[in-house]
Amino acid sequence: MKVLGIETSCDETGIAIYDSEQGLLAHELYSQVKLHADYGGVVPELASRDHVRKIIPLVQRTLASASLSKDDIDGIAYTRGPGLIGALLVGSSMARALAYAWQVPSIGVHHMEGHLLAPMLDDNAPEFPFVALLVSGGHSMMVDVRGIGQYTVLGESVDDAAGEAFDKTAKLLGLDYPGGPLLAKLAQQGESGHYQFPRPMTDRPGLDFSFSGLKTFAANTIRSSDGELQTRANIAKAFEEAVVDTLLIKCKRALKQTGLKRLVMAGGVAANQHLRASFEQASKHSGFEVYYPSFEYCTDNGAMIAYAGCQRLNAGETTALDEKAMPRWPLESLSAI
Repeated sequence: MKVLGIETSCDETGIAIYDSEQGLLAHELYSQVKLHADYGGVVPELASRDHVRKIIPLVQRTLASASLSKDDIDGIAYTRGPGLIGALLVGSSMARALAYAWQVPSIGVHHMEGHLLAPMLDDNAPEFPFVALLVSGGHSMMVDVRGIGQYTVLGESVDDAAGEAFDKTAKLLGLDYPGGPLLAKLAQQGESGHYQFPRPMTDRPGLDFSFSGLKTFAANTIRSSDGELQTRANIAKAFEEAVVDTLLIKCKRALKQTGLKRLVMAGGVAANQHLRASFEQASKHSGFEVYYPSFEYCTDNGAMIAYAGCQRLNAGETTALDEKAMPRWPLESLSAI
């Protein structure tokens, strides 16, 4: 089965084709970073309009890249939610229109399930069951994964997500948008030990996350500093270490609670080099396995939607053409396949 995947949940237009027998055949991605940079964050209306401009050329380019025509497509998967409602409507409208015109089934995919299954696109794919840490600009979530659709949320953000805290702290440090990768780059020039940041919510039981207080701590530290480049780098280093340590403490706690020895990390923050190095080192000492998607599948992309959609279409699941996009959609409400 060849499935066309469409991702438009926020500020990336991602299109891909996944074959259940041959794997990923082609994928294209357009990022709106430059469009939103002047505003310091995503402007929903601008994001929606840009998806409208880019989506058809990207679908055409992806088909051409895979040397396929519309007649070769057996199903269409699209991000139904969660996300920005205007952006979701662009992708879902396009997907349902194509499904109707091409007379193929369509499936609305949960955005976070796409991220959760993204490591399956690589050759060294994890086996079920595992604990998944989903960390992105909009979400921080710990999930007990027993199979596709068999999800138990163990903990999640009560305020700012990890990626959101990265971006906001980067802005406080005077870095451009998107700030997360730039803060990580600045942190590479920093030295440990100059500042001691808190590890939020690690001194109490539970697996929920809270990073707004850490952001406030960073703001106060920046405000009282001398503003020199090395000082800013040291603050960035301390902030990054605090986030990574917090995530690691929570992951170890989740593995112990579930009795599992396999950890999957996904989402944009999973591309952070310090995070990967820290988790790799911890896995060797603590005896668990850790898996990540390839860097190109950490941020939003059509490949993960095509893959997740293919699994559900193969299981006989479809989404009616009149079903609405879902800007809020609980992960645990998904059906098991």
